[in-house]
Amino acid sequence: MKKKQILEGVIERVDFPNKGYVYVDGEEVPVIVKNGIPGQKVRFLINKIRKGQPEGRLLEVLESSPMETRDPVCSIFPACGGCMYQTMSYEDQLEMKKDQIQRILDEAVLPGRTYTYEGIKRSPKEFGYRNKMEFSFGDDHKDGPLTLGLHKKGSTYDVLTASDCKLVHSDMNQILICILEYFTEKKVGYYHKIQHEGYLRHLLLRRGDTTGEVLVSLVTSTQEEHDLSELVERLLKLELEGTIVGILHIFNDSLSDVVQSDETKILYGQDFFYEDLLGLKFKITPFSFFQPNSRAAEVLYETVREYIGDIKDMTVFDLFSGTGTIAQILAPVAKEVIGVEIVEEAVEAARENAARNGLSNCKFIADDVFKALDEIEEKPDVIVLDPPRDGIHPKALPKILDYGVDHIVYISCKATSLARDLETIQGRGYRLEKAVAVDQFCETVHCEVVTLLTRNGEFNLAKSDNARQPQCTPEKEDAIMQAFRHFGII
Repeated sequence: MKKKQILEGVIERVDFPNKGYVYVDGEEVPVIVKNGIPGQKVRFLINKIRKGQPEGRLLEVLESSPMETRDPVCSIFPACGGCMYQTMSYEDQLEMKKDQIQRILDEAVLPGRTYTYEGIKRSPKEFGYRNKMEFSFGDDHKDGPLTLGLHKKGSTYDVLTASDCKLVHSDMNQILICILEYFTEKKVGYYHKIQHEGYLRHLLLRRGDTTGEVLVSLVTSTQEEHDLSELVERLLKLELEGTIVGILHIFNDSLSDVVQSDETKILYGQDFFYEDLLGLKFKITPFSFFQPNSRAAEVLYETVREYIGDIKDMTVFDLFSGTGTIAQILAPVAKEVIGVEIVEEAVEAARENAARNGLSNCKFIADDVFKALDEIEEKPDVIVLDPPRDGIHPKALPKILDYGVDHIVYISCKATSLARDLETIQGRGYRLEKAVAVDQFCETVHCEVVTLLTRNGEFNLAKSDNARQPQCTPEKEDAIMQAFRHFGII
């Protein structure tokens, strides 16, 4: 195979995250082609060969997959990069994700070890489930009319108007259309990422699934000034199923294409909304982390409670705690829960949430986990980890494992990051007891995984080390660790 060669073949299987394997006639090594569905016959361009592994860019689907048994429900599918699997039945999506996660975990577990894989738990809602969506302003072709929505699949610049996105509630679609029509009428342009010029950047929408409360955040640069009072009036006149409780104007002059705030002005109402989860009420601010699928989050957190077991009279560390959802769900059955989260507004919301829910045994710390663990005087009996998509920072993970707790529950939204961290965790005397996938992201490539890790008192060598794995009692392990610290080895 050569670069720029155009070939055809059938996608035999798709691995997480959306890596399709295509075997071309006469070739032993498969080509990795993203953005496809198992069973599709595709035409693709070889655009990269890395260490003998060819990678291709999908050009065209020549024949549909036998798994594509239904029509798409969105007008911009399959060009939009927000969804992948609309044409597959939900049952087939679940089966595919279940197998993808199992393959990753099977490869991550140390040789000779076994664990219990409990398959996948479905989302209670397949469509209209997202309580948060970040839309971008742009155009769908060079110098085209203003668009507001999601990027084209595989494109950094082209934006498709997502006026009928089925991942979100129809309230969000109405708001998007209203805002796009307003700025189109006013002939206001978008922010160009290359030239760093322009005004309109993003639209951040958040909506409580149970409360129906909607928070609208318009993100712009400071390069222009516009009176937005008419826009506010139009938004408030919309006939929505829910209620707009806040309209914010967020100023962002960052050169990078991220949704962040240099300054925030409240144009109407408040800068937060409420959502109910497992009988508790949570205040959520524009940038605080909250699971994007509220109903599936209940499934996820019920699984965490099941995995963590009896924690009566125990201190629990909830690391990467966001708005404190896990901490507060565990607090009623624990002695104390301490949450650590780097986003200050999320921590403030977590403290308010705990007080509102009548939980006095929760403490939340606004700091980086790596730094915070040096300051916390309490020692945990159990640790819950719910890190960002890229996993746990390699400097923070050893500190977490130094506590030597008997049980760790690790929640991951990116199984490959979990697999990387598992190598370190297993090398420090933990074994993977059981795992289950929870589908929070229907129609997309993503999936959550909950794992239970149990300390077995062994120091295990990594998979790459072809040496005998030494056995060690917990007492000897503690003595060894103390000696390592004394001599500055760790």
